[in-house]
Amino acid sequence: MRLLYTLAWWLALPLVLARLWLRGRQEPGYRQHWGERLGFYGRQPAPAMDTIWLHAVSVGETRAAEPLIDALLAAWPACRIVLTHMTPTGRATGKSLFAKHGTRLVQSYLPYDTGAMPARFIRHFAPRICILMETEVWPNLIHQCNRYKVPVVLANARLSQRSLGKAQRLGKLITDAARGITLVAAQTQDDADRVRQLGVRDVVVTGSIKFDVVVPEAALATGAALRAAIGARPVLLCASTREGEEQLILEALARASLPPDALLLVVPRHPQRFDEVEKLIAAQGLAVQRRSGLAQGDAVAAATQVLLGDSMGEMFAYYAACDCAFVGGSLLPLGGQNLIEPAALGKPVLIGPHTFNFALVTEQAIAAGGAALVADADALMAQASALLQDPARLAAMGEKALAFANQHRGATPRTIAAIKPLLP
Repeated sequence: MRLLYTLAWWLALPLVLARLWLRGRQEPGYRQHWGERLGFYGRQPAPAMDTIWLHAVSVGETRAAEPLIDALLAAWPACRIVLTHMTPTGRATGKSLFAKHGTRLVQSYLPYDTGAMPARFIRHFAPRICILMETEVWPNLIHQCNRYKVPVVLANARLSQRSLGKAQRLGKLITDAARGITLVAAQTQDDADRVRQLGVRDVVVTGSIKFDVVVPEAALATGAALRAAIGARPVLLCASTREGEEQLILEALARASLPPDALLLVVPRHPQRFDEVEKLIAAQGLAVQRRSGLAQGDAVAAATQVLLGDSMGEMFAYYAACDCAFVGGSLLPLGGQNLIEPAALGKPVLIGPHTFNFALVTEQAIAAGGAALVADADALMAQASALLQDPARLAAMGEKALAFANQHRGATPRTIAAIKPLLP
């Protein structure tokens, strides 16, 4: 099965590279560092310290990895980290978050999973351990790690029932890869049970590292400045929205009874959709401004009904600036997104019915009173309207959200303790 998988990769590679080039029209980062994606790194002097390899696909995984990366560098002061990504936005986020570590953190793209390319990566960087974040299982990468005796850890792991079914349909390809994983640090007991069904032998439950994230002071300052630009108007944030959701939200807004001076702040999850979403807003006849058009000291116009969050790396700032936050990817069957960040900032959280990627944490947040489930976009607007017009209820729900986030901290030290026997 793995040989067929490898052949499929090599046959698809011209199409993969063509798609990369086409995506580069909107995101120039996709046209950079192609050598890394193919496993070519040039001649570089051998590093003066041992290497820990950590892979975080894109923005969400990179931000989630921050407490773990900080803890790894503190626990192993003689080591450096090679941080790999699949997307330019993930790489840019890593550069912003980890510049503080200087030469102790190096970034690269993950090579395509052809077999030869991961092998070249391993020979070049000589990692002592490979740590994959959340859901990443690459059969050839894991095989090459086993071949070169590099322990593989799946950290902050989550596996929904739907994803388990997909993995099981791939049969021996995935089960062989799963058996090649040395250790899985799962977010929940349910995640751990499903991972064991794939054949992983060593699984521990550590909780979600995302609860350990520390909100940067700079993000809070940016959020405060954005809030000052907005003024005293009530703000509903729709964060990490996906294709199809903005249309539902905007149509519901037209039917809603939000406070007349309320501002809708929309932040699409994918930057290549910023222009598209602006056109959707304008097509609804709504007055729109873009975050990128606000210079320092500018105010959001009183006539503006929708502010488009078209900047990267400012999600904490957007959460800090709002009164109430809806977390996207959940109005449509897309699995939802991380609600821990708004909870950690003490913001009431609204979330749609499709949360299978974050089922347990969503249930726990709702049970704690810090989040509320909404059936559709109209219910979202009704709930937001009720909260924005009831300051006492808004504050109480925000306090419960913060208490929920604080209660679940501690996954990072548990993950470090699990890794220590693998990395003397």
